[in-house]
Amino acid sequence: MAMLIQEKIGTLTDFAVGDREIDHLPVEWYETAKRILRKSSRAGHDLALRFLRESPALAEGDILYAGDKFVVVVEILPCDAISIVATTPASLAAACYEIGNRHLPLFLEGDELLVPFEEPLFRWLTANSYNPVRTSRKLLHPLRSTVTAHAHAGDAGPSLLTRILNLTANP
Repeated sequence: MAMLIQEKIGTLTDFAVGDREIDHLPVEWYETAKRILRKSSRAGHDLALRFLRESPALAEGDILYAGDKFVVVVEILPCDAISIVATTPASLAAACYEIGNRHLPLFLEGDELLVPFEEPLFRWLTANSYNPVRTSRKLLHPLRSTVTAHAHAGDAGPSLLTRILNLTANP
């Protein structure tokens, strides 16, 4: 019988795991926003995720279950990806625009843009001198491009649009 998970309990950074075993639930990057998902953990525990109120936005280290003997923690699996390090603010803006036009998700690691690998995009980026690199990476920090271009107290930071506008406005 599957354990029914309807909400996240916390994260490894803010939850006292104690002497309980950590059992990882491997998920692909594209499964992190699924509201309903059935998966098995590395130790073989069957989990049924059912987030009905809102999108779960699962992240690496999220704790989904805590029992007396073990906790179940989200582990994002590495995948084939394209890495792009833009050399100028204008090239960053152009790369984001082109990738957005293809409706592909973007992930940000420091100054590096990551996109799930797609051969036509890789060839286009190469032909347009973006120097993309094919790599295997965990896609952990999705850019939320649908967020409005302003921030509120407590937000994680400015949206992608705000960052691009700030980069291109300052020569």
